[in-house]
Amino acid sequence: MAKIHEALKPIQWLIGTWESISAKGSFPTIKDFTYKEVIKFESLGQPLLNYESRSKHPVSGAPMHLESGFLRIKPGTNEIAFMVAHNFGLVVLEEGTGDEQGLQLVSKSVDRMSFAKDPAVKMVQKRYCLNADGTLQIETDMETSNTPLTNHLVAIYKRNE
Repeated sequence: MAKIHEALKPIQWLIGTWESISAKGSFPTIKDFTYKEVIKFESLGQPLLNYESRSKHPVSGAPMHLESGFLRIKPGTNEIAFMVAHNFGLVVLEEGTGDEQGLQLVSKSVDRMSFAKDPAVKMVQKRYCLNADGTLQIETDMETSNTPLTNHLVAIYKRNE
């Protein structure tokens, strides 16, 4: 593993591979669902973490969603930026703060390919919380062109050692 950049110290607890132990999705315009997900944060010695997420159907194992991106911290601060590309044609830049307990992020820009399916995502908010038992909880809220900001995903992960 690469040396961890000094700027990453407040969020270095994220580094590693996390597997969901509970993952649920809901939204007013779709049927509630569950999923399995593995997320990975990797340090390459820079003031950022490489990020990858792969979710699959909990029964069939069929791929459901893929994400890839970068979580960057501004050296000397707790300011973070998270750039994520989604396999269904969405690109999101979120900004916020991060520390030893969690991350708070709000989308600064959301863009999508011209032929992406409607409704369009307009805003995303995420909260990452390192729980006392060492699990990671991520809550994602979403606003679309049809629906105001509403909770969409809640997932709890355990770290794979």
